Amino acid sequence: MNHSVIVEVTLRTGIADPEGATIERALPALGFTGVRAVRAGKLFRFDVEADSADQALATARALAERLLSNPVIEDAHARLDEVAST
Repeated sequence: MNHSVIVEVTLRTGIADPEGATIERALPALGFTGVRAVRAGKLFRFDVEADSADQALATARALAERLLSNPVIEDAHARLDEVAST
């Protein structure tokens, strides 16, 4: 069975985020005020062939740990892509 999953990778709390800081500094010039604490990250969407949703998530988590993120400075969270499943 095919399962669509999403993996979000973000910098851990306390790790400097220069991309997020650059975006935050640019926002007032674009007319966006009141936006604070901008953090950038990565989103991966892919399909996993597995017998169950739990197996698909386990595969996505392992993939995130071993390839998609640096576990020293980044957190990775996997979830089923509910939109793609409907």
